[in-house]
Amino acid sequence: MGELIIAFVTTNTEKEASFLAQKLVDEKLAACVNIIQNVRSVYEWEGEIHDEQEHLLIIKSLKSRTEKIKAFIEKHHSYEVPEFVSFESDDALADYLQWAKDVTS
Repeated sequence: MGELIIAFVTTNTEKEASFLAQKLVDEKLAACVNIIQNVRSVYEWEGEIHDEQEHLLIIKSLKSRTEKIKAFIEKHHSYEVPEFVSFESDDALADYLQWAKDVTS
């Protein structure tokens, strides 16, 4: 399996998305975080269907950082149950992977 992970986290404000992204990179937990604004999320919460605008963070990091990223999200995210879903990349450009290692070490 790959050393690189891609993780998804949603937030309800641009301010929170920016805060989380900048702190993840600053604390060397992520090499890069993309913020996609105005993602429409439809989900059930406490027996009600919600249809909300959110902001999606796409976090690129190393597999070895996964548990620390999860702990960071649980500590700093405003949601009672924040989304954190990650996938391992089976293929990445060697130079990109090296850059990710360099900036997160």
